[in-house]
Amino acid sequence: MTLTAHSLCAGFSERERVVDQLDLRLERGRFTCLVGPNGAGKSTLMRCLAGVHHPEAGEVLLEEAPLSALTPLQRARKLGYLPQDVQPHFAFTVEEAVELGARVATPGKADTEHALRRMDAEHLRERSLQHLSGGERKRALIASVLAQQPDWLLLDEPTAMLDLDHQVGLFKLLRTVCAEGLGVLCITHDLNLAGRFADHLLLLNRGALIATGTPREVLTQEHLQQVFGDCFHLRADGQETPVVVPQ
Repeated sequence: MTLTAHSLCAGFSERERVVDQLDLRLERGRFTCLVGPNGAGKSTLMRCLAGVHHPEAGEVLLEEAPLSALTPLQRARKLGYLPQDVQPHFAFTVEEAVELGARVATPGKADTEHALRRMDAEHLRERSLQHLSGGERKRALIASVLAQQPDWLLLDEPTAMLDLDHQVGLFKLLRTVCAEGLGVLCITHDLNLAGRFADHLLLLNRGALIATGTPREVLTQEHLQQVFGDCFHLRADGQETPVVVPQ
């Protein structure tokens, strides 16, 4: 069960390619974090993998079949995608928003209550999305994606605006859903969270993959200095994943 990209080129035009000739392979049951600096092409790549941005060249395959061949409903039942910034334009309550996600699910699989509980959002159910804090709204939206019961979760900076407790809780949950058989691709700027919880890292810069592998293989002084410069150092302790510390 894979989600793959072959020779993927994407951007706003041939002169403004954000992703160029990129190949990758994601597997279900594995928690992958996509990391890199601002403007590296992370969100554009994820939007292509989610089927909401059409690449200029190359293709995306879901379970060895072209993603472009799926209808929007078929795609939503396979891929749960949450973009970086979602601004609600309707006065839905949290419960209504999660129920909308559940309506996408294959009949018989929807579980609104389970999604709310997993995101610690049960007490928010009657509140309007428009009246929540940024972190509360993010938790509600992630619950809505979980309620779709997809095979894959594609989350663009899901910990943005979350407090520390819910950041760690979310990454623990993502490990749990991977153990249940889902595939997860998560964009994050928190290298320490990624190193602590992810199985696999993709380091992207200027539309190209600089390194892929386990956190210990990717979070090296050489790789990170190449991408981020000299603003940090790595602190390693035995067999633990290195910790990124600001200079």
